[in-house]
Amino acid sequence: MLFILVYPQAFADPTDGGSLNWIFKGDSDHDDIYFIDSIISELSNQYSIDLERVYACGYSLGGEFVYELLCRLNDKIASGVAVARTMGQYQYENCNPEHPTAIMTILGTEDYYNGIVYDGVTYYISADETHQYWADFNTTDNNPIEIELADNNTNDGSTVTKRIWENGNSCVSVVELRVNSGGHDWPGSFGNMDISSDDEIWNFVSNYSINGLIEQCNLSVNNNENSNQFSYHPNPIDSYLSITNHSENKSIIIFDINSKSVYESYLNIGINRFDISDLQPGIYSVKIGQNTFKIIKK
Repeated sequence: MLFILVYPQAFADPTDGGSLNWIFKGDSDHDDIYFIDSIISELSNQYSIDLERVYACGYSLGGEFVYELLCRLNDKIASGVAVARTMGQYQYENCNPEHPTAIMTILGTEDYYNGIVYDGVTYYISADETHQYWADFNTTDNNPIEIELADNNTNDGSTVTKRIWENGNSCVSVVELRVNSGGHDWPGSFGNMDISSDDEIWNFVSNYSINGLIEQCNLSVNNNENSNQFSYHPNPIDSYLSITNHSENKSIIIFDINSKSVYESYLNIGINRFDISDLQPGIYSVKIGQNTFKIIKK
């Protein structure tokens, strides 16, 4: 898949020593939202861009600006990822999204994870409040699924827990990659080295358009029967997926989040047990005949 990566530079803020940070700090009529809106319009005039698949990601104050875009330019931004930043209190109070919006955060627990309150004034809300806002707005499941990711680098002093609020409107999700004992970092480049933020960001946002999940929006992670033909358990899964097939023999294919086939076998009539212990933790789609459902690999 081809995509255009745009790395804009903020206008120097004279009220903050000429910093190039997003969102002016002092009194000003300058508004970076209009700058990004103009960039989208200009690029769409020059290139063949799918305007339903425009994404935003940012680090630190750039992460704060991602929330600003998702709140105030929501009609142009399909999905976003904020790294090393929770929502500002002013954003929390004034956010006004227009469509179900998939969002992911990558946050270190040692990096103002509980928000910033100074002299009785809340400047940034906590990570929990940030995720709860988007889970409530998107009407996701109340409780997140938690997956402990592999500790691929035991020398970085941190681990990663993936938390997923599934089944939102238009099948959007709210996802947190919580870096336990992590700081103000961009995992994969510095700080935690168990994950690559670059890969995680693209693998997440590329599943969504401004209309929600691009494919298979009728799916659910709940363990209900997709039809009268078969049933399955458990979900989430440690090692073995059990499927009871009530009809004819069928093929079974498991796809990862990027729609790549990672497991293929045959489903016989009766009880079938499939060893998927080699699959990495995450969300997978299982296709049996014309039926498809989601599973969570722990």
